[in-house]
Amino acid sequence: MRIGIVGGGIGGVALAGSLLQRGFEVRLFERAPGFGEIGAGIQMTPNAVKVIKSLGLLDKMLAAGFLPQSLVGRNWRSGRETFRTPLIETCPVLYDAPFIHIHRADLHAILASLVPDSVANFGVSCTGVRQDKNSAVASFSDGSEYEADLIVGADGVRSVVRSALFGPEAPRFTGHMCYRAVVPTGGVVDYVSPDASFWFGPHSHVVTYYVRGGKAVNIVAVAETKEWVEESWNAPSSKEEMLGAFRGWHRNVETLFSKVDQVYKWGLFDRDPMTSWSKGRITLMGDAAHPMLPFLSQGAAMAIEDAYVLAESLKGHGSDVASALRDYEAERLPRTSRVQLEARERGRTYHLPSPLAQAKRDFMYWLRGLFNPQATGIQANWVYQYDARAFRPNLSAKPRLVA
Repeated sequence: MRIGIVGGGIGGVALAGSLLQRGFEVRLFERAPGFGEIGAGIQMTPNAVKVIKSLGLLDKMLAAGFLPQSLVGRNWRSGRETFRTPLIETCPVLYDAPFIHIHRADLHAILASLVPDSVANFGVSCTGVRQDKNSAVASFSDGSEYEADLIVGADGVRSVVRSALFGPEAPRFTGHMCYRAVVPTGGVVDYVSPDASFWFGPHSHVVTYYVRGGKAVNIVAVAETKEWVEESWNAPSSKEEMLGAFRGWHRNVETLFSKVDQVYKWGLFDRDPMTSWSKGRITLMGDAAHPMLPFLSQGAAMAIEDAYVLAESLKGHGSDVASALRDYEAERLPRTSRVQLEARERGRTYHLPSPLAQAKRDFMYWLRGLFNPQATGIQANWVYQYDARAFRPNLSAKPRLVA
């Protein structure tokens, strides 16, 4: 089988590596001039790390990352803890994988190490896809085409492949904008605890955690806005703008923000869950299929899970692309749809406007934590429990006709 992948981000390279390990012929097409994922920190939760383990990359990830002690909720002004979910000791026991903080560029480089130069085509943008019953073809900006048994759109929230399959549809601006920055610290400092810290405030929240082996702190600061904000990792902001948006927050937050050099901002966009990602010999994965808000830290994780399940389904069904895509969707659609909607809901509960509503929320955090610390706070234990490695294609079902 020949498989073409449009998009060389985290999901695209994870899929390419997974397919190559299973003996498929793969070509990956990326519009950037080379691998070099931009961005800031990323939380790799245990459900995604299980796939990293299966790819043989866990040691590299541990060497580049940081293991947080706990996931902690804090009041935006007082700093009082509202919940604490242990991570460093409990995650390997409960979920068979650690919780790792890592810079996005480091994660991308680790996954891209599975993709030989001969597999990747750079500097080409997909302009469209077409197909017949025997093959699918992707067309590119340089006039070239690639014919394959399957084309996978891993080309992000503004996916050309998705538009070609299902028609143009602009993603929805959610009314949230996000500042991001990475602050070099040289090690753990007294104003940033070695945790994944969620600071909850009115109409806003801040997440801080260590990356680069504990030598830098990643900042994600989300605020509600009535103005449309560009969807771009590289839209420049400033330290003054970010400090102004979070004036009056706890001194530890303000101290960290005061040490920022470069600040970027971007608007947060999402879409409603789809009922299908595939038509014939073309399918979607990652943000092209299920863009989501970052409030459960699952955007990249869902793409990595997609990659494993799709590769396993194709391996199990051999040349029967239709049945492979049937099982891929049956496994992944319910999962990603729930994560999309739950992440959207967290945007509401993190940003409660009144002190009374915040107090009620925090009391429930405390109460749940008495019974099960893993089920309080952001309530993501059901996310972490999922194991893509347990997926098995349904080889007894009748093949689905290719549309």
